[in-house]
Amino acid sequence: MVKLDGPRVHYRELIESGTMTPDPAQSAVVEELQIMHEVLAGYHPGPSVVGWRARLGLQKKSHKDTPRGLYIHGTVGRGKSMLMDLFFEDVSVERKRRVHFHEFMQEAHELIHQWRKANQENKSAEPIGPTAAKLANRNWLLCFDEFEVRDIADAMIVSRLFHAMFDLGVVVVATSNRHPDDLYKDGLQRDRFLPFIEILKDRMRVLHLTDGKDYRLDRLKGMAVYHVPADARAEEELAMTFVDLTDGGAGKPVAIEFRGRRIQVPKAYGRVAWFGFADLCETPLGPGDFLVIARHFHSILVSGVPLMSDVRRDAARRFMNLIDTLYDNHIHLILSADAHPDILYEGEDWKFEFERTTSRLIEMQSADYIESARARIDQDD
Repeated sequence: MVKLDGPRVHYRELIESGTMTPDPAQSAVVEELQIMHEVLAGYHPGPSVVGWRARLGLQKKSHKDTPRGLYIHGTVGRGKSMLMDLFFEDVSVERKRRVHFHEFMQEAHELIHQWRKANQENKSAEPIGPTAAKLANRNWLLCFDEFEVRDIADAMIVSRLFHAMFDLGVVVVATSNRHPDDLYKDGLQRDRFLPFIEILKDRMRVLHLTDGKDYRLDRLKGMAVYHVPADARAEEELAMTFVDLTDGGAGKPVAIEFRGRRIQVPKAYGRVAWFGFADLCETPLGPGDFLVIARHFHSILVSGVPLMSDVRRDAARRFMNLIDTLYDNHIHLILSADAHPDILYEGEDWKFEFERTTSRLIEMQSADYIESARARIDQDD
């Protein structure tokens, strides 16, 4: 039996429990998501949607047969991802997926690469159609977090890829900080990207979550960012923080290409990353590597920072470089350590130099620094 409770009921429960405060703009978006929830009840882009002639390839399916999706845009911190959670949780589509848009595009590029490799003898063959078909077969409903097009590689394929997926019956619900008209703004060869904006506005209803209370800033200010000691409880706190910062994103290992090498990131989701101390400070990384990491992520978690002495001289030096880089780039840092900043280094070799690290670790816990980090998050998002 199809569940029809939907996001409206869950949103009201959150307000009644005191977890959230009423927000008229959010309520308006919830009502639109509720409609989507009901329209998509039992959705299947198969026989009930596509006739036998279309299934045999004798007749092109009209996109009018596919429910129109939603594109929700608004400023950072307004709760777009939370509302997406309420919708995605129990929408009754058999094949559905919620994913960060950047991660999805990486997968699409990889599928295109694999197809070209398998069909390299046929130079005139077109990979977009088969790639779209594979993606559409996997998921009939795609829910994207942070819909954003930043680089020309994505811009050059996204129009054809999504046009094909829409024609295959894929429904898209997305959140973004930008109106569709502002996507890939000032990007290279943007004129080739513009048709996609029209496709998007045709296949998805554009909703504006109007400005109001910034819930993300409240979360950041209320978040403990320095946990002592680095024990099992601290690890649990970091895990909960990761979930909070990613709005429920599970995260997975990724690698950053830099100067012919791969910087391994044990766990990342979107622009949030989680490292262990050893991953950053007991491997041959330098200031350039830390800068690349800072440019990829706006929030970084580091677990298990130990007491440092002259025995860990190299690790202490890398840790100082790491903190300098994150501080200078206004990165939101959350870590667990075996001691407070003022007694974290017990050695003599870096005693003088470590004083600046101590000062910066303390400042990075302040409300003013967290607010500046939040400004960086806004810029990146």
